[in-house]
Parts: sequence; structure tokens; C-alpha cells
Amino acid sequence: MRKHLFALGGAGLLLGVSIFAAQAQIVPPTTPPDPPKFDAQGTPVFVGAKDLYEYGTLPEYHEPDFVKAFVDAGKLPPVAERLPKEPLIFKASNMPDGIGVYGDVMRHVIGGRPEGWNYMGGQSQGWGGVDNSTMECLTRTGPLFEVKAEELAPLPNLAKSWEWSDDGHQLTMHLVEGAKWSDGVEFTTEDAIFYWEDNVIDPNVTPLNGASPEMFGEGTKLEALDKYTLLWTFKEAFPKQYLYQMAHGNFCPGPAHIFKPLHPKYKAGATYDEYKNAIPPTYMNIPVMGAWVPVEYRPDDIIVLRRNPYYWKVDDKGNQLPYLNEVHFRLSTWADRDVQAVAGTGDFSNLEQAESYVEALKRSADPNAPARLAFGARTIGYTLYPNLSGNGWGEPDARGQAIRELNRNADFRKAITYAIDRQRLGEALVKGPFTAIYPGGLYAGTTYYDKESTVYYPFSLESAKELLAKAGLADTDGNGVVNFPAGTAGGADVEITLLANADYQTDKNLAEGVIAMMEPLGIRVIANFLTGTQHDATYQSGKFDWRVARNGSELISVVQNTSALAPTGPQVNGSHRAGTDGTLDLLPWEQELVDSVNAFIATDDAAKRSELMKTYQKLYTENLFGIGLTQYPGALIINKRFANIPAGAPIYMFQWAEDNIIRERVYVPTDKQQAYELHPNTLPGEPGSAGAASL
Repeated sequence: MRKHLFALGGAGLLLGVSIFAAQAQIVPPTTPPDPPKFDAQGTPVFVGAKDLYEYGTLPEYHEPDFVKAFVDAGKLPPVAERLPKEPLIFKASNMPDGIGVYGDVMRHVIGGRPEGWNYMGGQSQGWGGVDNSTMECLTRTGPLFEVKAEELAPLPNLAKSWEWSDDGHQLTMHLVEGAKWSDGVEFTTEDAIFYWEDNVIDPNVTPLNGASPEMFGEGTKLEALDKYTLLWTFKEAFPKQYLYQMAHGNFCPGPAHIFKPLHPKYKAGATYDEYKNAIPPTYMNIPVMGAWVPVEYRPDDIIVLRRNPYYWKVDDKGNQLPYLNEVHFRLSTWADRDVQAVAGTGDFSNLEQAESYVEALKRSADPNAPARLAFGARTIGYTLYPNLSGNGWGEPDARGQAIRELNRNADFRKAITYAIDRQRLGEALVKGPFTAIYPGGLYAGTTYYDKESTVYYPFSLESAKELLAKAGLADTDGNGVVNFPAGTAGGADVEITLLANADYQTDKNLAEGVIAMMEPLGIRVIANFLTGTQHDATYQSGKFDWRVARNGSELISVVQNTSALAPTGPQVNGSHRAGTDGTLDLLPWEQELVDSVNAFIATDDAAKRSELMKTYQKLYTENLFGIGLTQYPGALIINKRFANIPAGAPIYMFQWAEDNIIRERVYVPTDKQQAYELHPNTLPGEPGSAGAASL
């Protein structure tokens, strides 16, 4: 018996692989086993969309006393003048703990580092909720986890309403009239058009989340009819799917009055790199439409955000939101986020590193624990993605190109999936009923999942070896590693680089598990663990053979970011993109995958959509577009002093938990408030000025 040792979650896992007598036949694929029962999951209280909020006017409006002092001193207009004509009104009947009170801070801990404030131009703000705090988008999807299934559709946000033309090819969208950026400048269609024309469809700009023209449909056009009205024109009829794309983070405009003068189209001699990096993280008081504005940044220490005095949302008693005066983002590590949230030195965490679950549960069980722990559905899934582009994407050398050709070989992909013991891989992360075998594709337990359409290749090293031989690979030099055929890459050993994000221990652990499981198959896999923007740049440029990654929301909800389910455009999917000539080299089954996704987007018929996703799931899992690894739930850790946290809020579904819990409604009761504010009784200053402003 050969044994392979690799570390997962801080503990050694001994993976024993028995070499049995060669089997006469390859183990046939089957359906996956049902996930283990998991009773700790929370359950949302389902409501209608209009139970959450509406737009309208109220007889009077209120604000914190310290903000009123700025008004009395003549440094700020009255609150009624700062709000739009019809502000967004959250209904107290949907607030778990009712109307809130002003004050206190939510202290986040994040592992990311801000590059700057030009999200449109491709700069990261550090993740972990920073972007959700500062930016707002045309529509909103985070709270949809608690919306009744029959009413499931993107919620209005900066776009308060819309209507379709009779033929369904045009969508007229009405913006919130009179909503203002945090510096008092009005938000208008100019901001939306600048985002669209000079960022999304400008080939020289890549917004951070990868927004592209294809995400909104081939040939889609956007124009402004007036200051508050946008007109979308689509080739398809009634493509309501794109309303999901207009939520975070694909259609969240930045302030045109700040960024437009910096864009090369409008600034003579400016370069696109200068445009992207013109507003560094040290630039304070960047105008935002979100609830909080950055007023302090200390590198490798903290980002501090203060309340936006022009925020355009209120509760139904007329209190201008947010309730919380300040939000902190301590710059540490993602693992430290969990530690501090459990200990009470941080207030909020998406517990997503499965290795921490058991210890976090033990600590939260103590009645005196400062934080509570709430698990959601199994909406975290990891996949091994082979780079399927044979067209030069990423400019591979001879070895890299040979790996691409192997990746495109069905027998090779099947050999890889047969060699992965998913049961042990999941148990190595955490013992108990948390992880489930995940073949890939749509998640078990989600709306469009169909078990009978899911093809699962069970662990069988012998089957894997037979398929590897069928793919033309053999160990010709006797060193335990299979070689390329003579004439391909010089007949060298098959060496594959595996990209993974080193910011997350789970990503590294799963990648190490894959590497160990490939060794007895005779494939040498070399880790390429990169952090932050370096990882993202490597992935986005296609410079990888394989990558281990956590899946996006499209495999959970399907209705959001749907185009990313397959290579529906030259730059849409992360595993297969166009080469330097701009064309895709789709395999026949990939084209069928694309066709099923496009047909899903083009229809509203529920029965047709269900059948199309069955087709998609079978194509995906049978042909191994991605090789699933494991699926498990996340948990929300939040300090017990916070109120208005909705039941069953998932850490990730349509959006991350920072948006799901609707932070602008979250508050701390007066008797539980702490003296955590770093800039009390201040408001954001002028754009670019140093820090917050006081009286």
C-alpha cells in the first residue's frame, strides 16, 4: 500500500490508496449520493418583495442630532433637501427588531487590501464588504433570499421602476429622482452612461467584477432619454435575466463628475493605466451612493467609513438611514476575521473556511460568548477548473499548450475526476455533516438542481489509470510520472500548474489535496499559490493550466450572472475565453452548453427553464466542464449586540451576507452601544480632503 500525506486544516490527513488488481472495466458513472442531513441550517421568513420597501414621500424626516448640528451651523442643507423626491422607504413591518436608533460601529476584519476607489476601472477596494458599503447599483439582489419564490425578481434600487415595450426589445428604466452623491452632486443618467460607454464597453477598461457587454446581451444598447430615464435596447425579447446583471457588482456606477475628467477619452494625454489608478486608497471622501464614505485609511491597519449625510434611504418613520454612524475594516487576514468575530474584537464574519467550524461552534455555544453563529444552506462549492482554451489565451508555451490539448480530451478529464476521492477531501476539511460530495455544476438543494441529470464519476484509481492510458499517456521513463507522447512537448513528464488563492486556507488545502491525489495517477501537479491582485491578474489573463476556485453565484441561483454559466461570449467565462484573434474554440458539447444557457436567458417559461437546466447539468457533469470537489454551508458570525439581522441570512447566495442582512437597517440598541467610533460627531469632508469634517 502506498500512502500519501498532505496537510489540511492544520492537521495531517493520511490518504491511503490501495492498488487493487486491474479491473476489466471502467467503473460506470452514476448519480451522486444525497448530501448528509444538516439540522443546523437557519430558515428565512419569506415575504413579498413589496413587504421589504417602497418609494414615496413622508410628512417629515429625521437625522442624528450631531448631523442636525451641521445643518444648524449652515454647513449642510436640511435633511428633507438632501433626500430625493421619493426616497426608498424600508418598512418596519419587515424589520426583525423594528425601527432602530442611531449610533455605534460595525467592526469588520478583512484580508484584502484596497488598490484605490476606481471600481469601474478595475481597482479592488479590499473586499469583505467595503464595496457594498460605498456603492449602490441599479438593482439589488442580496435580500432576495427571503423573497417568496413566486415573486423572485431583482429588486429596484437606484432604478426605482421600469417597464417593457410591447415587443419586449426595449426597457425604459426610471432612476430615483434627486438622489445625490455623498458630496451633494445629483446622481443622474450621466453617471450610468459614463459607466456603460466609457467603462463596460470600452475594450481598454475592465471593471473589477469583470462586467462586459456580453453580460447584458450581444448588441445591447443603452441611452439616456433625460436626466432620470434610461432606455435599454436588446436583441432578445423580454430578457429579464439582465436585470440581475444590473445589481452588485456589474452595474454600480461611480461618480462621473470625479472620474470622467480623468478618462483618456476626455483628458488629453491620459493613459488607461493612469485612469485606473488616479484615485488611490489614500484619497479620502470619494463621493459614493452607499451608506458610508471612506474618511480614513492607514495602510495595513484600517479603513474607516462615516455615515453618508446624503444617503437616499429612510425607514417608514422618516429616519434617514443608516442607523450605524461608522464602519471599520481592520486590515488583517481572512482567517483572523473569524477569530476576531468569535472573540468579540470584530463584529461580523462570513465563516467560510470549513477548517474553523468545530472550534467556532464550541465557542459560540458558551452562553457568555459575544457572538452568535448561524449556518445557512450549502452554498459554498469548490471546483477544479481545467483551462479549456486551445486558442492561445494566456500565451502558453509548448508545455502549456500540450496541457490545454489534454484538458480538451474527454478521457483525460474523466481520468482526473475518477482519481479524486471527494468523500475524504471533504472530511479532511471538517468532520461531521457539513461537506457533501459535489460532482460539479448546479448545487444540490438549489432550485434548478436535478439529481437524475447529474453525472457522477465515483472514486476509482483503476478507472482513472485506464482512461489515462486511453488518452495516450504512459510512464515511458519509469520515474512514476506519465509522459507526453513522443513528439509532444519533447515527450517530457506531464507537469501541470495548479492556481489557487493563497489568501484562503481552504483554497490552499483543497489544492494540496488535489495535488496529492494526482500523484498515484502519475501526474505531477505543481502548486501556484498567489495572493490578492496577483492571483486575480493571473487568472484573468489565462495564465494557468488548472485552478481550484470557489464558484460564483450563477451555480446557486442560476438566474443571476447566468451568462457566466458557459462561455457565452469571448470574455465571459473563467475557464474558456477567446484567444488573441478574439474567437472562441468551443468543443461541440461546450456549444450545446452555451445554447442551453442562451435559451434559458431568452425564455420566461418556468417549465422550459427547468428542462434547459437539466440539459445544462447533464452536459456540464457528463463532459466535466469543471470537476467538482466539495460543497458545504457557511455560517454568519455576528456580535449579539446588533439588531435587525434577518433570520436564515446566508453568507452567500445572490450576494454576500454584508448585503443580505441589509446593513443600512442594522442597529445597536442604546443600552448595548459601545464607544467604538474613531471619528465621533464628524461627517465626510470635501472629495480629496484629509479625513472627516467636524464643526
